[in-house]
Amino acid sequence: MADEQQAGGPPERAAEKPAADPGSPGGDEKARDDRARGDEGKRDGDGGSAEGSDAEKERERERERERERAAGRFKEYTRDPLAEEQGDDGAGATDLAAASRARRSTRMLFDTGRDLNSFDRSYIQSAHIGDIHLRMGAPRSGAGIRGGPVPNEELSRLRRVHVEPKGYLLLRNALSARRLLVLGAAPGTGRTSTALSLLDEVTTLAVDGNGARPESGSRVRRVDPDGGVRQLADSLGGEAGENEPGTGYLLELSLTRPGALPPDAMDLDGLAAALDRCTSFAVIVVAVGSAANPLLTGRYGMLCPPAPTEELLTTRLEEQLENHAAATPDGPGPAELLASAEELADRPEVRDAVGLTDLRPAEAELLASLLAGHLLGDVSYEELLAGCRSLAAGQAQEWFAGVDRALTAAPADAEGSAGRPGTAALFHPVAFRIALAVLGGASHSAVAAAAHLLTWELSVQSDPDNTPARPLFCDDPESDLALSRAVLTDGRVEVAGTEVPGRLIWYRGPALPAAVLTEIWERHFPVRAPVVRWLRLLADDPRPQVWMRAAVAAGELSVRDFDHGYAELIRPLAEAATPRRRVFAATTMDQAAGHASHRKAVCKLVDDWSRYGTKSLRWTAAMALGYGNAATTTDDTLDALARIGVRDDGEQLAVASFNVVRLLALPDSAQVLRRMAGWTHHKREEYQDLGLVTTVRLALTRVDEVLDDEPGSPLGDRGDWPLPLALAATRPELVGPMADLMWTALNTPRSKDVAMDALESLLRSAVRKDGAEWTRPGLAALLPALAAAEHDRRRLDWLLRRMMNDPENPLPDAQARSLWWLAVPPRDRTGEMDEEETHG
Repeated sequence: MADEQQAGGPPERAAEKPAADPGSPGGDEKARDDRARGDEGKRDGDGGSAEGSDAEKERERERERERERAAGRFKEYTRDPLAEEQGDDGAGATDLAAASRARRSTRMLFDTGRDLNSFDRSYIQSAHIGDIHLRMGAPRSGAGIRGGPVPNEELSRLRRVHVEPKGYLLLRNALSARRLLVLGAAPGTGRTSTALSLLDEVTTLAVDGNGARPESGSRVRRVDPDGGVRQLADSLGGEAGENEPGTGYLLELSLTRPGALPPDAMDLDGLAAALDRCTSFAVIVVAVGSAANPLLTGRYGMLCPPAPTEELLTTRLEEQLENHAAATPDGPGPAELLASAEELADRPEVRDAVGLTDLRPAEAELLASLLAGHLLGDVSYEELLAGCRSLAAGQAQEWFAGVDRALTAAPADAEGSAGRPGTAALFHPVAFRIALAVLGGASHSAVAAAAHLLTWELSVQSDPDNTPARPLFCDDPESDLALSRAVLTDGRVEVAGTEVPGRLIWYRGPALPAAVLTEIWERHFPVRAPVVRWLRLLADDPRPQVWMRAAVAAGELSVRDFDHGYAELIRPLAEAATPRRRVFAATTMDQAAGHASHRKAVCKLVDDWSRYGTKSLRWTAAMALGYGNAATTTDDTLDALARIGVRDDGEQLAVASFNVVRLLALPDSAQVLRRMAGWTHHKREEYQDLGLVTTVRLALTRVDEVLDDEPGSPLGDRGDWPLPLALAATRPELVGPMADLMWTALNTPRSKDVAMDALESLLRSAVRKDGAEWTRPGLAALLPALAAAEHDRRRLDWLLRRMMNDPENPLPDAQARSLWWLAVPPRDRTGEMDEEETHG
């Protein structure tokens, strides 16, 4: 470092600049100043009057004030685009970084290797595979047998294919000891099959201690659920022949209907006593949920875990393939066919098409039939994949089909004081599934709160004349997980820029979010209005994990009906007063543009907004352009951003420059840097400001604020790095253009102060507070190009000494010297090293 600066010499030494080209940023201003000083000197030399001298001094002071105002305006241009909403510069940056991370996480939920428009109900509804008839529609509630004996053929098949869930022996022992078992599980998990298997075993042992079953007559009966527990208990006390000893009774209770009440403890005790008197058994099957909690926590209640997926699929495949092998003795054996079927099921394309982590018994049977049909030549590969995709779609259809049928059929309360009962309890499970499809990967508390908000909207839409009740203590997290095929995982939640431990919730299968959104949007039109109102409310949520995920989901819904999505979501939010709502609209459009079928429309829309739109629409268009999908080419994107940035005296220069920086995280960053250099050398000052502001913003931007969802990006593991240093460390070819841009900003009067502060922030990122290396590799690549000339090194020398003398955050001596030697190439160190060692 220079000896003149040792005692903190004047900063003007470090700010020496070469003569500026009048056509470059700051050049016209410098030329005007030079001419003014020359004219002033001439007038003074000619002996101008004192009044003229005072006037010239006043004009010089006015020019100085104008330079200060220009520097102030420039600093205002570099503010964060969300600063007007956040209230200060720092909070907006935190939100943008967190929103970027939330968007990357959410887009993975909708990227399962399929065209999301393929959920168009064109999947296989039914098929014949050999002598097997497949029905692939969702089962309808109440379509099964309501009462009567279970055929022996059904029980015989059940003994062959039933897969015992974990804890099956405990369930059987409990039923044998108490005669009554209340079995709780989510619908479709095999709970009825498990109940029948339990009754089949205990009744067989009761009749024949050796385990031999009678040749004729079924010992297991289904009970009509309308009669309930009391009617079954009363019937056991009669003398009807059907109530012979050793009979097993299966009663499936539905507690979700309005006004339905679970049996109390006395009813269950009475039924158990009646069963004991006639040496019979009963299993009451209920769906887990708040209404069933009293039953499942009582002395007769137990949970039924689902059967393991792999065993289910293997069992179903063996059943399908054994029949074929027996019919064709000359063909491959069952073991060979089974191995081929399992290999086919394990193909990535097939697994992606299934899109479910766990299979339920009916799904395993369908998949086994599809695999067997393809191996036997009855199902093409395209039909196999279509059938696999139908699994998630079928589950979504089952979840939402006729949810409020019983509610709408029930008349409202005659007095109208309480409205129809049970509305919130009825809609909460479906609201939770929709909330999970939209916010999957967020914290459980965020999804639960959003679900309650949607429950209210659904209840009001269903019964607008009455205020729905809002139960306060009805939540059951375990039931929500079971009824929604969800899983809780330990993870990290971002709060105000800081990560804290949290419980994250996901669907157990990547195909379910898209299937749920498609189901509610395409098959249940009345649900659109409350869902739109709900999404608008989520757009105002201050947590990026909520509003950004909702924006991505809104884009997926808009793809399914862009006319409706544009009218109800995109356009109203794009013209909103708050920046967050406009970012929501921009993200929604970008998500739609990710589909080839909609990209052209989105590009045309954004281009029109950038040219003819209102101030709010131009702002939203700039945010959409920053994702890189809202224009045909990178040049078109930069042209549109430039139009927005230079219009109206740079009123929207902040948002335009920010989105140019976002493009630098994409593969076309070299092209973006070339355009930035062109702007800084433009003859119009508005374009110069756009180039300069973008350069300074580049230095102030972290990678995680702008990184998109590039899976193989080398920037991915440098999220907290300043973007220019991350680019310098990973893409050496960009060092020269970035250094040239930064040099121009440092040598232009209106931008030099904020550019110097930006350079200081880059230097301070070399090592972390604990002394660990941070961005030093990036600085080692960038600093030599930035300090190539003597006057550049003097400026760096002055800046390092200012940092060392900072009273609040002094830079350690060793770090300052280390940064200096990073900037000075070895060939230029002779003499300077001696001077540093002498005076440092």
